[in-house]
Amino acid sequence: MKKVILFMAVILTANIGFSQSKSTINKSKISFKIKNLGINTGGTIGGLQANIQFNPADLAASSVEASVETKTINTDNDSRDEHLRSDDFFGVARYPKINLKSVSFKHNGGKNYTGTFNLTIKDKTKQIDVPFTYVDEGNNVVIKGNFKIDRLDFGIGGNSMILGNEVSISVEAEVGK
Repeated sequence: MKKVILFMAVILTANIGFSQSKSTINKSKISFKIKNLGINTGGTIGGLQANIQFNPADLAASSVEASVETKTINTDNDSRDEHLRSDDFFGVARYPKINLKSVSFKHNGGKNYTGTFNLTIKDKTKQIDVPFTYVDEGNNVVIKGNFKIDRLDFGIGGNSMILGNEVSISVEAEVGK
């Protein structure tokens, strides 16, 4: 009986330990798409740092804080990248990071969740909903999500007849336990 209790204590401690520990991002990819002259144009942004304390069994106690570095924006066009880093768009000298902080989580069934987050770009914060999947793969967890924002809500670029306002963002991260 003592062995069973000890085993249960070890299992519970291991689960609590994962949900309370700081995350190690093994791999990540954050990509975006926007219409430019009616054609989808996209790129990536890197430098992901995150503290993911997500426990599917206790969503109320779960939290996610993440940031990316604006200077890492990459569209495979050096001239466009420099323009995007300028004050006209991301102003990387003044606003080096984009931040995301969870407000709440909802389980949608299976491995599907929706997180409500405060997204801050250029000191402007808007609340967004991000549907995502959370897949436990043993030593790692894979999180994938997609969402859209209006770039004008964050002061990214001005009014434009050639550049769309809606930006589609895709996030994939492999997180070590």
